[in-house]
Amino acid sequence: MPDLIDSYFGRNECQCQPLSKRSAAMDRKSFPLSKVYGLLEPGPVVLVTTGPGGRPNIMTMSWHTMIEFEPPLVGCVISNRNHSFSLLQATNECVINIPTVEMAEKVVGCGNTSGAKTDKFKKFSLTPMPASQVGAPLIDECYANLECRVVDTSMVDKYCLFVVEVVKAWIDPAVKNPRTIHHLGSGNFMVAGERIKLKSKMK
Repeated sequence: MPDLIDSYFGRNECQCQPLSKRSAAMDRKSFPLSKVYGLLEPGPVVLVTTGPGGRPNIMTMSWHTMIEFEPPLVGCVISNRNHSFSLLQATNECVINIPTVEMAEKVVGCGNTSGAKTDKFKKFSLTPMPASQVGAPLIDECYANLECRVVDTSMVDKYCLFVVEVVKAWIDPAVKNPRTIHHLGSGNFMVAGERIKLKSKMK
């Protein structure tokens, strides 16, 4: 990575100093391990829909990560205490819906409500739309929707980690600069801010 980083800033060599040679002003403060998640938050908070027919459920999820470019594979951590866990196991299908900050209250509301007893689409005035490849519905109010199928459950028992493949993706072209929300822990959120573009050889 040093070559790539140096190409951004025009440096020919890494200027990092050994820790022992750094000034006392750079001393660090110990950080609680329980709060590390807030430093490495994985991406935008999303709404996962599961369950074809009947009453589909919505779950708020912030623990997810891209695993592969093509086909797009996403790792999703869904607690086995959540209603969506059993629905996803039963159907092996879901939709990852990406909301913007305008939906923040509804996103948090869905996360604080059990889908086992509540129709979250009705309670939070969200609109289900039929997907093209899976049985779970899209959420019309979200600016992007990823139809997914489970392709790997080998880490479900130990980590509640499902690997899903995105088989169809939708985006609202009217939303030019979506401001997504990112969970920092303990009810704190960050809103996606300014974008910058740098020359890169990465995808």
